[in-house]
Amino acid sequence: MERTRSGWGIAAGLLAALIAAAVGYLVAGIVAPASGPVAAVAEASVGLTPPPVKNFAISAFGTHDKLVLLSGIGLALAVFAAVIGALAMRKLWYGMAGLAVFAVIGLAAALTRPTATAAYLLPTLAGAAVGAVALALLVRMAPPAVPAAPRARPAPPPGPPGPYRPRPAVTAPSPERRRFLTAGAVTAGAAAVAYVGGRVLTENASVSQAQASLRIPRPAYPAPPLPAGSNLRIPGLSSFITPNSSFYRVDTAIVLPEIPPASWSLRIHGMVAREITITFDQLIRRPLTADYITLTCVSNPVAGPYVGNAQWLGASVASLLREAGVRAGADQLLCTSSDGFTSGTPLQTVMDGRDAMLAVAMNGTALPVEHGFPVRMVVPGLYGYVSACKWITDIEVTTFAANVAYWAQRGWSQQAPIKTESRIDVPTGAGQLRPGTTPVAGVAWAQHKGIDAVEVRVDNGPWNQARLAAVPDIDCWRQWVWDWAATPGNHVIAARATDATGYTQTALQEPPEPNGASGYPSVAVSVGSG
Repeated sequence: MERTRSGWGIAAGLLAALIAAAVGYLVAGIVAPASGPVAAVAEASVGLTPPPVKNFAISAFGTHDKLVLLSGIGLALAVFAAVIGALAMRKLWYGMAGLAVFAVIGLAAALTRPTATAAYLLPTLAGAAVGAVALALLVRMAPPAVPAAPRARPAPPPGPPGPYRPRPAVTAPSPERRRFLTAGAVTAGAAAVAYVGGRVLTENASVSQAQASLRIPRPAYPAPPLPAGSNLRIPGLSSFITPNSSFYRVDTAIVLPEIPPASWSLRIHGMVAREITITFDQLIRRPLTADYITLTCVSNPVAGPYVGNAQWLGASVASLLREAGVRAGADQLLCTSSDGFTSGTPLQTVMDGRDAMLAVAMNGTALPVEHGFPVRMVVPGLYGYVSACKWITDIEVTTFAANVAYWAQRGWSQQAPIKTESRIDVPTGAGQLRPGTTPVAGVAWAQHKGIDAVEVRVDNGPWNQARLAAVPDIDCWRQWVWDWAATPGNHVIAARATDATGYTQTALQEPPEPNGASGYPSVAVSVGSG
C-alpha cells in the first residue's frame, strides 16, 4: 500500500489559490478595488441571489451580511482550490483546467460591474497566471509517494533496568519534503506581501482625508431647534439622534465606492427641458437645508433595527428639477449610484414641499463613506430602497412604466411609502424584572405624517396611552414611555402608534416584502415576586 499524494496536492491548491487571490487584490488596488476577483464575484452574487435568500441574510445576519457572504465565498474558494490541487497531483492539466474555471468566473463577474472597463480584467488574469505558475511549481516539488510504513507491533513489557538502552533514531525530513515546505512558505510569504500591498493601495485611494478636510457651508435653512423633552433619557431607549457609527447600513455594495468630491458630478437628464450637470462645489454653493429625518429600510421586520434618525444637510432636489424643467408625463426619478445600483423615486413626493435633498452631511459632519459620501439622496416618508440612493451620480427623469429600478425588478413595490410603525426598546425581555413601576418605552415613526399617539397594552388587556416626547417636526421618529405597574408572572407587552392623519398601526402581521412589514411590536417579560 502507498501513501497518497492528495495531502500535498491539497496544500499546493490552497497555496496557489491564496497567492492568486492576493495578487488579484494587489492589481485591483491599482486598477479599481471593485475589480478584484473575490470582490467582483461577491458583487455579482448579490445581484444574482434570489430575493428570499437576500431577505433571510438581512434578517439573520443584519449588517454582517456582507461579511458572511465574503466568508462563504472564501470557504467555497478554499474547497475548490483543495480539489484542484488534489486533481493536479494526478495530472497537472486537471488543475490548470480548474484554475481556468476560476479565471472565467472572475472575468465574467468583473465584466458585469456597471463601471467595468477593459482594465477590470487585469486583476483576475494576473491572479490566475501567478496561481498557475505556483500550482505547477508546487506540484513538481511535492514529495513522491512512499510505501506505507508497516504496522507497529506491540512493544514487549519492559525488562529490568539496564545501564543503557539506545533511543530510536529520529528520521530527518526528506530533501523533497524540505523543498516543498520551503516553496510553500515562500508562496505564503509572497501572498502576504501582495495582500499588504493591495491594502496599502486601497487605503491610499481612500477619501478619508478629503472627508476630514471638507468644509460644509452653514445651512441657509437651519433645522428647527430641538424642543425641551425631545430625549426622554430612559436607559436602553434609542436616543433621538442616532450616532453615525451606529446608524444602520443596508445596501448592495461589497466594496464601498471611494469618490473624491473634486471628481464627483451629478447629471440630471431624461424628460426635462434642459439637461443639468452639477459638480460638488456647485452643489454646496446652493442654499442648503438642514432637517431631522428618520430613514427606514423596507427590510426592517416589525420592531427591527433598520431605522435611525439623523440631522441631514443638503441641497433641494426640487429646486434642481425646476431648473431642469420637468416635462409632462414624468412620474419617476431613476437615481443611479456610482456602483450601478438604481432606485426609483416617485416624482410627486420630491416636488410636494418636503425636504427631499441631495445630502452632503450627516449629524454635523461630512457623510461617512458607508452612508454615501460625497452625496446621497434623502427623501422623507419613503423606504430607503426608493428614496435614499447613496453615492448618487445620475438622475433620469422618466416614468415607472419605462424604467424599473433594482429592487422593483426583484419583486418589491415601485411605490414605497413608509408604514406607521412603533418599537418597544425597553424592557427587552432579557432578565427578570422587579415588581412595581417599570417604564415601557420605545420609538414610533410616520415620516411626513407625524406621530400623534402611542398606546401600550399588557396580556391583551386594555390599551393605555403613552406619554410622547417632543419633536421638532413630522419627519423624525418620536420617543414614548408608559409607566407600567408590573405584577409578578409572565406577561406580553404590545404597542401601537397612531399618526397625524388618524391612521392607527395595524395588527395584521405581514413580512417586509413587497412593501414593508406590519404588525404590533411585542415583548415577552418575566416579573419576579419581589
